[in-house]
Amino acid sequence: MSIHAINWNEMPWKQIRPGVEQKAFSGEGATVALHRLQPDHEPKPHKHPHEQIAYIISGEVDFHVGGEVVRMGPGGMLVVPPEVLHHAVVVGDEEVLNLDVFTPCRPEYA
Repeated sequence: MSIHAINWNEMPWKQIRPGVEQKAFSGEGATVALHRLQPDHEPKPHKHPHEQIAYIISGEVDFHVGGEVVRMGPGGMLVVPPEVLHHAVVVGDEEVLNLDVFTPCRPEYA
């Protein structure tokens, strides 16, 4: 067994598209991704075969999941089931920092 450890503070941000940045870490069965969303980012509705648990660290978002919208601020969490269309829209002028956990892991995030 080998231990794979990282420090978020030492990992550079990867730009996904203008206004959306990511840092990600994967184990054998799950991926943890830290996302930074700017107020002016263009929302991109999408779906994937992974279950996603979203946790808002700072800022406020309207999280669109299927046909529902949930407003979440710091401490808010929700589950996005596999293959359900979803996206987040920043509310206000503060950037949003959110932590996502995906199962199974997402090797493309490595």
